[in-house]
Amino acid sequence: MSITEALALGGFILACFAAASTGAIFKPGAWYARLRKPWFNPPDWLFPIAWAVLYLSIAFSAWLVWRQVGFGAEILLWWASLLLNAAWSWIFFGRRRMDLALGELAVFWVSIAGMIAAFAPVNATAAWLLVPYLVWVSFAGFLNWTLWRLNPAENGAPEDTSATRPQPAGQ
Repeated sequence: MSITEALALGGFILACFAAASTGAIFKPGAWYARLRKPWFNPPDWLFPIAWAVLYLSIAFSAWLVWRQVGFGAEILLWWASLLLNAAWSWIFFGRRRMDLALGELAVFWVSIAGMIAAFAPVNATAAWLLVPYLVWVSFAGFLNWTLWRLNPAENGAPEDTSATRPQPAGQ
């Protein structure tokens, strides 16, 4: 591997983890903790592990394609999908809009399917590396929809600040 290839791989990894930072900026918090959750909701500790593995495969996939075609339409699609990935945390956790997050996730899902289709003729391994990503986002979409259905009053609800707000005397 040349220094240029190593730097490019590092750049793709860095871009993925920059997208991941929205999950650190817009944390689940008390709002998410109080939501009713379905029986199939994964434990909280699983999400960062799953996403770390996925982000590495997403970065490696893009790098494999970049090595063959450079910064073409395939990589532009990769960037668009990565931006959609980053936006979901802001919409779901930051805005607490499960409905809008579900709509955004549908577009996001299509972008991943499009990447797989675009990457496949260039590099089959790159395309296959994205399949777990598509499966996980499919599951996330079902979970997003289920949380929205189980918690209609929480859609767009502000963060609960009653614990820090002074109560009037006599209450």
